[in-house]
Amino acid sequence: MTPVAELASSSVERTSRRKSPPIPVAALFAGIGGIELGLSASGFRSEYFCERDPQAVRVLRSSWKDAEYASDVARIKALPRVDMVTAGFPCQDLSMAGGKVGIRGDRSSLVGHVFRLLGERTRTRPRWVLIENVAYMLRLDQGRAMWLITSELERLGYRWAYRVVEPRGFGLPQRRSRVLLLADREEDPAKVLFADNLGAPPVVDDLQAIRDSRLYGFYWTEGLRGIGWAESSVPPIKGGSGLGIPSPPAIWNPRDDSLGMLSLRDAERLQGFRADWTAPAIADGGRVGVRWRLVGNAVCTAMTEWVGRRIRQPGELVAEPVLLASREKWPNAAFGSAGERYAVDVSMWPEKQPYTHLHQFLKYPLVPLSRRAAAGYLSRLKRCPIKVHPRFFRAVQVLAGE
Repeated sequence: MTPVAELASSSVERTSRRKSPPIPVAALFAGIGGIELGLSASGFRSEYFCERDPQAVRVLRSSWKDAEYASDVARIKALPRVDMVTAGFPCQDLSMAGGKVGIRGDRSSLVGHVFRLLGERTRTRPRWVLIENVAYMLRLDQGRAMWLITSELERLGYRWAYRVVEPRGFGLPQRRSRVLLLADREEDPAKVLFADNLGAPPVVDDLQAIRDSRLYGFYWTEGLRGIGWAESSVPPIKGGSGLGIPSPPAIWNPRDDSLGMLSLRDAERLQGFRADWTAPAIADGGRVGVRWRLVGNAVCTAMTEWVGRRIRQPGELVAEPVLLASREKWPNAAFGSAGERYAVDVSMWPEKQPYTHLHQFLKYPLVPLSRRAAAGYLSRLKRCPIKVHPRFFRAVQVLAGE
């Protein structure tokens, strides 16, 4: 059984019982296949991948051996005949942690090739388009990126809907909000993205047990302006720090005041992959930092697994839509077509799945934070305007040797 089948076996079995035909997918900016792996649980079959990173391609080929591959989206003249196009296009120009250049930046502007390729075919244009990126794109540059994307989709004859979601809404203890935008040529995509709404992250009943075992995630490579503090979860897994080194989130255990970094295997699992999913990237030699970069840039599979299920079985809107004025700011969830936009009051947590708290989720030992790393973090923490828990501050001091 392939790794993809192992991860999605139960959902695939349900799909097989329905005997639904597979839905062919072309993946642009594929990374290590997070979007496509999630969709595979509902019977979507990725047949074409475009990815320029050779290490990421090695990961893709290890699971999608029979697919067709391209390396440069700018050189693609036409897409194969598929029913869906996916695009987790580069976020570096749109992220709070990036340059904040916006959609006109050299990397994020590559999304324009998605619309170029969609425009190459009219009669055989894919029915669905699924786009993913950081939630900050809704605010950066007055939402210019979303204006461009939605207007291009409407020009091509699509109705669109988007929603900000995060892995905690699917039971994974990682705080990582992302925009999922689905466009559909035939039906209303709002019936896919707004048919579920939990309202708040789920919690388990035994609150005292949670308090006794609660862990806290933070960024040990930051500390001047913020620390990425995350209770019973970790802040967003990043591809690396500003120094170009791996920067996995660290974790504080108040029970013994220990400090350690998240293991790579657990980072893969927090993104919805099996442990060692990225191992093929450096199978012929290479630094582990390559794998951290791939994991940090990946799309959490649980998000698109939910989208795939709902495409197969749409529902009804769980909240009344509200018409947006022409220059009104982009909300966290909206849909539209033909120049009109509607906001929908839904949360980032669509489904009622059991929440796995961080202490319950971690499977592999933490990597001890070195004294040197703790000393550097402490020096920044002392200048940080955000005040931290005194016990946490003391734990850093002790490890730093103060």
